[in-house]
This record gives sequence, structure tokens and C-alpha cells, in this order.
Amino acid sequence: MRISLPNSVWLLTAGAFFAFFVFGFSDNLKGPVLPALLEDVKISYASGGTILMGLYLGFMVATLVTGFMADAFGHKWVLVLAGVALAVGAFGFSNAGTTLWLSVWMVVLGFGLGSIELGGNALVVLLRPVGTARYLNLMAVMHGLGAMIAPLFVGWLLSGGTSWRTVYLWDLGLACGLIVLFLTARFPRRDVAHQPKVDLKQLSLTAFSPRILPFYFALLIYVAIELGIASWMVEYLQKIRGQSVNESTQALSVFFGFVMVGRFVGSFVVERTGYLRSVLVAALAASACVAGALYGPAEVWWLLPGSGLFLSIIFPTVTAEVSSTHSGNLNTILGMLFTFAGLGAILGPWLIGIASDVVGLQMGFSLNLVFGLLTAVSAFWLLRAKTRRTI
Repeated sequence: MRISLPNSVWLLTAGAFFAFFVFGFSDNLKGPVLPALLEDVKISYASGGTILMGLYLGFMVATLVTGFMADAFGHKWVLVLAGVALAVGAFGFSNAGTTLWLSVWMVVLGFGLGSIELGGNALVVLLRPVGTARYLNLMAVMHGLGAMIAPLFVGWLLSGGTSWRTVYLWDLGLACGLIVLFLTARFPRRDVAHQPKVDLKQLSLTAFSPRILPFYFALLIYVAIELGIASWMVEYLQKIRGQSVNESTQALSVFFGFVMVGRFVGSFVVERTGYLRSVLVAALAASACVAGALYGPAEVWWLLPGSGLFLSIIFPTVTAEVSSTHSGNLNTILGMLFTFAGLGAILGPWLIGIASDVVGLQMGFSLNLVFGLLTAVSAFWLLRAKTRRTI
């Protein structure tokens, strides 16, 4: 794709930012509606975790498939497909009545989210070769804004007696807006003659080289903690801390508010501090917040949503680090990276649901602390490996 006009760069960047707002809003309807869903359908924590797993199974499939699609056909159709999947998935989920069908439609929703993840990130990486981490973090701010609004919106609807099913119908409007936006957007013409060819042998060597595998693990385990907190915080605060629907959903909104603020501030900090060093410090600080909230005095429960301030920069900054070290077939490489992120999104909420059924919600939710510490370990490993290569 040839990007020549400054206006095209800014308009497409704004479109990617809007897509991430839709991503954040759609992705974070699930946590606030989970208690109402569990009560309505009469299912266990394990079954609830299985439904959540469906969302990120679809996410993982999308990031794997749409990486090749973006390299072959361009980012436009990846982002249009994202809107279609979100619209179909939201409608189906709002009308499903069994664990099986709820999981199926969650897969479709997840496919839409994964398509935005790959399409939005890859587009910004292409448009912004200078200051990539800054723009990725700023785009992630829009994700945080959508994620912050979603719990407040859901809490307001549920407190007024609205069914959790109706909540998902509201997502249709945003999904349709996404479709219209990217169908009508004037993407610059792709220069097919100069598109890099996909060399499957070379790609497999690059995508699974010892140098990049630790990045996959780092993003996998990070997403496990972010989605583990986002998916189960409302249930944890209601059942363990005795908070009301409004209080618990507002706490989740505060979590994403911190994520948004952290990404905005982080967009200026990470370029000066260094990508991997920033990730290491952020992971340690987030782990300390989770530990304090779970095992400290009851009055410091607010450290749990406060962890979002530090978790915020990890995903976009790891993405920027990978983008800065790979150029050929970058969309496909990012697709593989986000596929492992999708695996973390599957495992985090699901393992917490399983563990909560076996050892109780307090201990099950504590898996988030384990995820946070493993993220710090992986960041330390990557930083040390990079330092050794530059000596």
C-alpha cells in the first residue's frame, strides 16, 4: 500500500482509533453482564468461563487468518469483516439461551474483535513508521475509553431493570458504524507489484525463531491477567467484597479509566525509557497492586482497578518492540503474535472460572497475581536477551 497524502494518513489513523473505541466497548460488555447472565441461564462459574473462552477462541482464529488476509488483500477488508462479525455476533448472543449457543456467538464476536486487533495495529504500524509505540499507545487510549464507558453504560441499564440481552443489542449500532466507515473510506491504492511475497518456509523460520518466541509468551501471559481482571472483577467485588451492581461496574470502569490514562501518559514515556524496560516496570507495579488488593487490608481494594494504570502500556509496547525488529510479512508476524494473545485471553478467564469452582472465587481470582509476575519474568528475560545482543 502506498501512502502519499498527509490527509490520507490522518484520516486512516482516525479510522483505526475509532475501530479501537468500538473494540474496547464491545469487548468489555461481558464482565458487567456476567453476574446477570449466570443468574438468568443458571450456570456455574466453569460454564461462564467456557462462554468467555469462546470470545477469545474467535479472537485467536481471527488474528491468525486476518494476518494473511491483510498481506494478500489489504487492511480495508479486514476492518470491514470486523464490523460484520461484531454485528452478527451481538445479535446472535442477545438471542441465545444455552451455554452452547452463547459460546458459539461469543466465537463470532471474538472473530470481530481479533480482526480489529490485527487490522488496526497493522494499519497504524504501516502509517506511522516513526514513533510507532506512541501512536499504538494513543490508539489503545481509544480502546480504554470504550472499555471505561461500557461498564458504566451496562450498570446504568441493568440497574434500571434492562435485561442483559438488550445490552448486547446496543452494540449493533457501533458495529454498523464500523462497516459503513471502512466501506466508504478511501484507502490508498495498493502497489501489488511491490507487495512482499509470502515465503512460507522463511516465514515459518521467522515466526517461530527462538528470538520471537519469548514475545509470544509475554503477550500471552499479559493478556491472561488483563482479561482475567476485566472478566471477573465485577463478580469478585460483588461476591467477595459485597459491592452493589453500580459500585462493582463503576470499579471496572475506573480500571479502564486508569488503562486509558496510563496509555496516554505511556505514549510519551516508553520512547524515552525503552520499550522492554517500560514493560518490566509496569508488570512489577501491576502485580504489586493486585497483591495489595487481594491480600492487604479491605480498605485498599481500590488497588485492583488501580492496576490498570500499569497494565495499560504492556500490549502496545510489546507490539511496537516486535514491529521494530521485523519488516518482511509484518502483518502475518503480528497475526501470529496476536494469536498467542488470543490464547492468553482464552486461558485467563477460563482458568479463573475453573479454579473458582474448585477452590473458591478468592483463590481463583488470585491467579491474576501469578499471571502478573510471569509477565514481569518474561519482560526481564527479553530485556536481558536484547542487552546481550547489543553488547
